[in-house]
Amino acid sequence: MTKNKIKIFFIVLLLSPFSFAQTKGNSGLSFLKFSFGARNAALGDAGAVFANDVTSLFYNPARLANNGGAEAMFIHNSWVQGIRSEMAGAKASLFGQPVALGLNATTINDIEVRTQPGDPITKFNANYFSGSIGTGFNIAPRLDAGFSIKYLYENIFVDEANGWGLDLGLFYRTIIEGLDFSASIRNIGSMNSLRNTDTKLPTEIRAGASYQIELQESKLDFTAGGEFLRFTRDRENHLNFGGEITYAKTFSLRGGFQSNYQTKGITAGMGLIWGNLIFDYAYMPFKLGLGNANMFSVQFKF
Repeated sequence: MTKNKIKIFFIVLLLSPFSFAQTKGNSGLSFLKFSFGARNAALGDAGAVFANDVTSLFYNPARLANNGGAEAMFIHNSWVQGIRSEMAGAKASLFGQPVALGLNATTINDIEVRTQPGDPITKFNANYFSGSIGTGFNIAPRLDAGFSIKYLYENIFVDEANGWGLDLGLFYRTIIEGLDFSASIRNIGSMNSLRNTDTKLPTEIRAGASYQIELQESKLDFTAGGEFLRFTRDRENHLNFGGEITYAKTFSLRGGFQSNYQTKGITAGMGLIWGNLIFDYAYMPFKLGLGNANMFSVQFKF
């Protein structure tokens, strides 16, 4: 094997489990498919309908329009197969308009390169990054719209590429109190060539509904919902569902389910609110011996 063929071979080995842990298909940059925020992850990753804070930037930027107040969030994602993500988001009002910023840095460390059995020739890291900015605004009674723009970067071995992406969203509050509809399209854009090949963004369409009811006498809040998810390049369809029960607006238990994945299914988690500080945790077991993923979020509302 030539040197270039050897490198390509190991890059393919690297990217295969990374993509496979999500869904098979023809797109790359699978880190863009990761859940953002432990609450959304625990609710089956149905973020287009459930995201109600700065994480709306990554699922449905239209929902930023009516999420008042400033906030900051920090997220640690311990994924499978040695993949780690550090994420952060912040939201504030700028000249009366809500503006959100978000970062996602994902790394796979110490990938070994071998041409034959024995000690590795060398080791390298794969690094992925996205930086997003977005806003939401009202366009009609009960109807909001929003958009976000993201810068993308990937580095694999000695090769690197960058590009841009666009997310669009709609959010509709029905006349039935607590019943909302959401829709978004994410990751529209392109990347420069990584050596000889352009990486295709994992463009997706999400649409669904959520319903929330408050039982003041028992201090319980219930939220349930689901969404349809389609990866356009992969031509794969999924249904994501989730439910949450909160006591005294202080402690939450969550569960969810993601359909039509080879490796994913049930999700679970919890949340704790202490004044302006919110702590969330999500547990995501994987099949086929890939292990389990854990996500932690810390959020502070100003």
